[in-house]
This record gives sequence, C-alpha cells and structure tokens, in this order.
Amino acid sequence: MSSGKDPLPPYFNIDPAKAAKRLSDPIDTARFAKAAAFAARGRQDLAERGYAPDGQKRLRRFSTWEICRYLIPVAPAHFRRVLRKFPDLPQGAGEGNSKWFSLDDVLRLRAHFAAEGAAGREYRPWRPEGLPAKILAVANFKGGVGKTSTAAHLAMSAALDGYKVLVIDLDSQGSLTSIMGGRVPDEWSTAFPLIAKDYALALQEENKVREAAGQTPLPFDETLTEALTVSARDIIQTTHWPNIDLLGAQLNLYWAEFQVPVWRMGLRGWPLWDALGNALVNDRIVNDYDIIILDTPPALGYLTINALAAADILLVPLGASFLEFDSTGRFFDMLYSTFASVEEGENAARRREGLPEMKFEWDAVRAIITRFDAAQQTDLANVIQAYFGDFMTTFRQEVTAMVGQAGEQVNGIYEADYREFNRDTYVRGRETFDRTWAEVKELILGTWWRDLQMQQAEQAGKEKNDG
Repeated sequence: MSSGKDPLPPYFNIDPAKAAKRLSDPIDTARFAKAAAFAARGRQDLAERGYAPDGQKRLRRFSTWEICRYLIPVAPAHFRRVLRKFPDLPQGAGEGNSKWFSLDDVLRLRAHFAAEGAAGREYRPWRPEGLPAKILAVANFKGGVGKTSTAAHLAMSAALDGYKVLVIDLDSQGSLTSIMGGRVPDEWSTAFPLIAKDYALALQEENKVREAAGQTPLPFDETLTEALTVSARDIIQTTHWPNIDLLGAQLNLYWAEFQVPVWRMGLRGWPLWDALGNALVNDRIVNDYDIIILDTPPALGYLTINALAAADILLVPLGASFLEFDSTGRFFDMLYSTFASVEEGENAARRREGLPEMKFEWDAVRAIITRFDAAQQTDLANVIQAYFGDFMTTFRQEVTAMVGQAGEQVNGIYEADYREFNRDTYVRGRETFDRTWAEVKELILGTWWRDLQMQQAEQAGKEKNDG
C-alpha cells in the first residue's frame, strides 16, 4: 500500500507550455543531412579507434599459448623445438618463450606441420578437392538479432582454422564492411554491378531473339553497358586478415532494391534471384575460396532473396525473446511463400515448354540463439528449441563481457588481445563463438562429404556406361 508521500510517475503533471518551450523549430529535410554528416564523422572516429596511425586496420599478433591451444594442435614445448630445428620458419617477435606471430606466420607454420607433423593430426581443416566453396547466408528480417556479428565471427573462426574466406556484405548499412576495415566509395564497389551485369546479359540474349524476329530491341542504358565490364574480382578487396577477402557495402547499394523490380518488369523472363549466384559461379569466385559468407539486410528484399538463392547453408540468428521467436517464425513463413511462389510461376512456364522443373534447396538450415543470458532466458530458449527442433543449433551464444567490449571497439572477439582480459574471461568469450563455429563447421564438412560421395557415384556410373 503506497503512502501519500510516494512521488507520482514522471508522466503526470507535464506542463504543455513548458513542453512547447523545450521544442526546437520544426525539422525540415535538410536537418537530416546535418545529422547524417555528424553520424558519419562519429562512425569513422569509432571505427578507426583500432586502426593504425596510417588509417589502416591491422590484425594483432598471436602468442605461442594461443597458437598451441586454439590454432595448431601441438604442445608448446614441441612447437618451440620445431622452431629451433627449422630457423627458416617464422620465429615470432618477443623475448624468451613469449613469442608473438602474425596470422601469415601461423598459416606458414600450419603448412609446415601439415607436411612434416605427426600423422593423424588435423593441422589443416578438411577440404575436398574439386568441389566449389560452400556459401553461407546469415539472414533474418528482424534487425538487432546478431546477423552481422555472427557473419563476422564465423568468417574469423574459419580463417583462424585455415580456410580461405570471402565475406559479402549485402546490407547497405555496411556494418560488416566496417568490421573488416573495407573502403567502399560508391555502389560500383558493391554487389550492385554484379546484379546489373546479370540483367544486362539476360537482356542481350533477349535482344538477339528480338532482332532475329524483326522486333524492336529493349533499351540498353549506360549503367548496363558499364556493368558488363565488371568482374567480381575487380571489386573484391583484401582485408587486414590475410585469408579473408571482402565484397563490401555502402548506402547506395540500397538502390538495388528499387532497380531490380524495374529491370524485372522490363524483362519478365529474367530470374532475378539467381543474379548473385551466377556472378559467383561465372567469375569462378566459388573456385577461389573455401567458404563464402553472405551478410544480409534486415528485410526479405531482392538482395536477401539473391543471398538465400545462392546459399548452400542458411543461418538464422535470433534472441531468446518472444518477439524474436515470433518474428523468426514469420520469416520462415515469408521464405516459404516467396520461394514457393517463384517455383510455381517458373515451373508453370517450364511445363509449357517441356523443360525440367526447378526447385530451391538448401543443404542445411539452422537457427542460432544469440545474446543468450542463461539466468534469464533458459526457459524461453528451451521452448524455442522445442518448436524449431532440428532447425536449431544445440549451442547458444552467451553474452560475455568480452563480447560486449569487442562490439564497442568495432572488432571481432578474435581481434581482441587476450591480455586486456583475465585469462578465464578470454577463454569464456572465445568459447561462445568457437562452439558456434564447431556446429557450423560440422554442417559444412558434412555437406561437402555428401557432395563428394554423390560426385564419386556419378563418376562411377558414367565410367560404367562408357565401359
């Protein structure tokens, strides 16, 4: 029971006249430009706090302890003996046993141990020869669920594991691009020209048909002409990670969401959903990398549809809250209606023309609980796990002090120097993403293995028929 001395809640007794005095003049559109300019300067300042004086991001070095615990399965004493025996190998910087190595050094050391080390040790991660990269899309149409953080940390985990990784930022906010230290001056340095090129090629084919039939060709503007000259290799940039490359994003990439439907109206037969995947295959990007990770905008727009259609594996981050569970369920419903509608429309036309039907397929789909607080969210997380079933990863990414601090510094946790934390905090912070990577890596290896068995079976069948 409250007493008469209890203060009233703050929303009582607000004086309208005083409230009016606190207001500024009415806001016109020019004020948004001013706010955007301030934010751009602040964003640049925050993003560059971890940069070197020359304005470039640098990846920190890794200690002998980290290498032997997390990167190369070898005992520290044996590691030091090998360095003494092979002086041409990277020897690290520092005095005594406290040596620090660049990731380039680690990759060279990994290659040495793979060639000279004990049999049966996994010095390099498994990767079947002759098969293309596995493409992972990280998507959910609710913002703030950890898409970019998940994409960035999976890329870093895979790179530390020894894989060559390409990250493609399809979100015009460009957060993943900032984490990777990318420089993207305009939309021509994003995925936009790859999508434009796919339309331009389809339009060229259509105009050949029209020309043969004596019909007027469809218009071909300067944007499409320029897009034909662009290769994915032209716009992929290196990063401060020696084995992570980036196809970045910036604000103008959002115009693709307006331009793609215009192109589709101009040429109804253009399969817009295949544009990005076609670019990765036609420019042989899938042969240049082991793993390609696509970070998508928080919407089921044309860029996200391209990412999902190109992907082998779909990862859907969500928090353990009712709203995020509800939103993710609606996301799956939207995926079904979108892709089933495309299949139905395409296959109706294919049946008329006597062509084989098409269908969208993914090797695996997993929802990942992010920002998990075991003390507060375990019951709800268990409910989500029960309803999503085999769509869920078993491990939940817990919130730790290290994860929070890395986010404030526009870094991944793997970029944080463990000396800035106590050892237990660092180990717990790493485990959050190491265990997520372990589950995702299991999906990648399993699907590669299945692909390899299918390839070998097809080859055996072909040889049998030829014989």
